[in-house]
Amino acid sequence: MRVLLSNLAIVTVLTTPAFALAAQTATGTVKDYNKASMSLTLNDGTTFQLPKGFHDPGLKAGEKVSVSFDMSGKNHEAKTVKILR
Repeated sequence: MRVLLSNLAIVTVLTTPAFALAAQTATGTVKDYNKASMSLTLNDGTTFQLPKGFHDPGLKAGEKVSVSFDMSGKNHEAKTVKILR
């Protein structure tokens, strides 16, 4: 029984960092897209910082989008933005 529990503890410890580094996904409606500040705000108030070299897929207010992002402190750093049709 101890071997089983210790193996389970080892697997848990080894896999936790991988989940912590995985990108998260949010969906919502665009409230504001600011090309100058490279930011995207959804209707729920969540603001995402867009990466350098971001290719605008035609974002505009009212578009429904899916955003893949990572957390950096309190900042939401977008990795990808897709318009949902």
